[in-house]
Amino acid sequence: TQFGHKMASAECDLLSAAVEGVMEGVATTGSPYQIAFLTCLGITILVFIVSTLTRNYSQVDKLWSITPILYTWMAVVDARTLLMAVLVTVWGIRLTFNFHRRGGYSWPPWSGEEDYRWSYIQQGHFVPILANPVAWVTFNLTFISFYQNFLLLLITSPSFVAYTAAKECNGGGTGQHPLNMMGMDGLATLLVLLSILVESVADNQQYKFQTEKYRRINNGVERKGDYADGFCQSGLFSIVRKPNYAAEQSIWICFYLFAVAATGGNFLNWSLIGWSSLVMLFQGSGFFTEKLTLMKYPETY
Repeated sequence: TQFGHKMASAECDLLSAAVEGVMEGVATTGSPYQIAFLTCLGITILVFIVSTLTRNYSQVDKLWSITPILYTWMAVVDARTLLMAVLVTVWGIRLTFNFHRRGGYSWPPWSGEEDYRWSYIQQGHFVPILANPVAWVTFNLTFISFYQNFLLLLITSPSFVAYTAAKECNGGGTGQHPLNMMGMDGLATLLVLLSILVESVADNQQYKFQTEKYRRINNGVERKGDYADGFCQSGLFSIVRKPNYAAEQSIWICFYLFAVAATGGNFLNWSLIGWSSLVMLFQGSGFFTEKLTLMKYPETY
């Protein structure tokens, strides 16, 4: 098809062809591109309305580990895309569990714990102009609701590259570069699973530390060491300041390798915009988190 030829060229080298192919895919009735785009757009609008009405701006946080699962299953067409969807499902189930045990979900679903950083940002600690109500509504629409939701779609874009390579490039659902567990696909699988394991260990260490810290605070028990400082500095946290954040970025960087495999070793296909945008987001949020931690623990941090 004309769409298939454009997407095939998009996966070779040309960014302009990639943009044109993706836009045509979004406009193609019933294509996974269009279904995923419309789903993301609907979620974005819902998140903005709910967060505005409830003043709880962590609505995207509740969906962070869920919507990527939906998008990857929309793109399943062969063994590679099935494997990718299964891996993202494993990631999502584990991350959803971790968010739940930290109090992220409750009833009604729009309530629950809000990320403490949003209140600081709304007060203008990071960008002073955001203390203005109009500026904050604009920020909620453009960044919290729109950017973050479409980022969750973009990080799964390797699945759509693999979908196109399999279904459009060869027409038979197998593609020119089928799944090879002894090559790049196998490497990507191992690295994604390893990153999920590291993230799981880090989250468990953080959860155990925070649970014990607040148990001591609530019961008036003397705090020593890390508990006196207020933040975890043992285990993986003695090696990397935010090992769970590092592992989350690693998961999606490694997930991109499936797109490389699907395009015959093309390391510069268009789906790299997903993981690179995620890394930039973590750089910004990490800087602000460190700034807040320094404010909370000026003597020990």
